[in-house]
Amino acid sequence: MGFLLIVAACGLATFIAAWLVRRFSPHASGSGIPHVEVVLHEQVPPAPYGLGLVKFVGGLLAIGSGLALGREGPTVQMGANIAVGIGRVFGRAWPDCRVLLAAGAGAGLATAFNAPIAGAVFVLEELVQRFEHRIAIAALAASATAIAVARVLLGDAPDFYVGPLNYASAETRGLYFVFGGFAGLLAIAYNHALLMSIAVTERFARVPAEVRAGVIGAGVGLLTWFAPDLVGGGDGITQRTLTGAGTLALVSAAFLARFALGAVSYAAGAPGGLFAPLLVLGAQSGLLFGAACHMALPSLDIQPEGFAVVGLAAFFTGVVRAPLTGIVLVTEMTANVTMLLPMLGACFAAMLVPTLLRNPPIYDSLREHTLRRERLIQEKAHESS
Repeated sequence: MGFLLIVAACGLATFIAAWLVRRFSPHASGSGIPHVEVVLHEQVPPAPYGLGLVKFVGGLLAIGSGLALGREGPTVQMGANIAVGIGRVFGRAWPDCRVLLAAGAGAGLATAFNAPIAGAVFVLEELVQRFEHRIAIAALAASATAIAVARVLLGDAPDFYVGPLNYASAETRGLYFVFGGFAGLLAIAYNHALLMSIAVTERFARVPAEVRAGVIGAGVGLLTWFAPDLVGGGDGITQRTLTGAGTLALVSAAFLARFALGAVSYAAGAPGGLFAPLLVLGAQSGLLFGAACHMALPSLDIQPEGFAVVGLAAFFTGVVRAPLTGIVLVTEMTANVTMLLPMLGACFAAMLVPTLLRNPPIYDSLREHTLRRERLIQEKAHESS
């Protein structure tokens, strides 16, 4: 009975999350960051006010049911939606609302990961993709204010604890470039898996979206019963990986499981982001690579946990192609600066390999998918009218 209850509860929660999206706010599907980007680039109008509530409740249900989704996607889109709403209340024109939207999105990311500088950098590097003084000032102010409030409620501790790490020696620095290239290849594979899972679910377009999501949620509930530590956003997995806990066999199995679970979870169409699942895979791939180097080169001073920290930024960079955001985000989340130089080298290689292989950043692909979905929404609205 307990098994059936868990499977049914996870399936029902995901079903309701997808139903809320389809019924009340189709813009709330998935991460929400691609939608914020197309609004900032004036390709579609801002979402209605109801998006924030759907994103909040739907995100709680989807992530709470065990889907491998991050909280940052909902917080970014909710922050942007709230900011635009404030601009409209005060009668501001679109140029001012656009600045507020970008600042609200940055505050959402900053709050999700307790990383104020990363929130502002993310706005300029990924959302706007150029430096604009007004947006930079507003993003810094919004992120700083959001963190000041959040830390009063949640405390000042960074998201992840990392033990003492040695500075990388000259003999080991080349390994971080090699690892960055390896992370770039993994990122390409993950991007393909994510887009393929979305395409597979869309082949069943005749089946209601909430039914498809419910089936995925029930499958995650099945995994939850047998391996509860593998599901959800994954912060606990990331923390254990950063401390080197678990055997290599267990970490390898968990990496494969999370790799597949992240792609399938996003295809459910429920509210949820990509950042937290990426951090899990980055830390695990780094720990595995560092452990392999430690065994192959025992004479060198290699700490696998250092590679796990570098992996957080390298894998994120390979998938998103936002190296500054990745480096600053990981530095703030771990409160560790020892691995800054290795992170620079690894992120360079992780960005170079997918670029040379002409694999687009994941948010570019998702942005195109968002625009296609927006056109369908507008066509349906036109037909109903």
